[in-house]
Amino acid sequence: MTENQTDSPKPSPDGSRMSRFGFKKPRIFPPFWLIISGLAMAALHGWLPLLQLYPTLPAWFGWFLAIPGLVLIIIALGGFKRAKTGAVPFSKSTTLVTGGIYRFTRNPMYLGMALILAGVAIRLGSLSAWLPVIFFVFIIQRQFVRNEEIFLTAIYGDEFRQYCQKVRRWL
Repeated sequence: MTENQTDSPKPSPDGSRMSRFGFKKPRIFPPFWLIISGLAMAALHGWLPLLQLYPTLPAWFGWFLAIPGLVLIIIALGGFKRAKTGAVPFSKSTTLVTGGIYRFTRNPMYLGMALILAGVAIRLGSLSAWLPVIFFVFIIQRQFVRNEEIFLTAIYGDEFRQYCQKVRRWL
């Protein structure tokens, strides 16, 4: 971990959601996208199952991905807490966290959320249950990962670029 005292994006003078880094700040944050996606999975599976890929599995079967996903999120949050830097996207970044789980993936919290959704989709077994998982990854990639990379490059420059060359975005 390295330190750099830099402020997070300031609100635009006109009150818009545009950051000073050239992207719109999201209104809905990843945990809410996780909940929305989970609800969509249940609704689609129940009301529009499309195609049952395999028989519905026992409830415990989905935990094989969901529990590791939750553990990944907790470990990643712990890394931010130890570094005393913000875990909320686009909040004040005082330290570039590159140790611990961040040696293996640049986005362990998002990966953990995707694993939780995949665990639920496996448990449900229908094609329609997988659609919100794909939607979740797309939204997170588009609204958060890409913009966080712009944000962190602006703050940490070459240090962040070098980190990106060593560590994959997701896996």
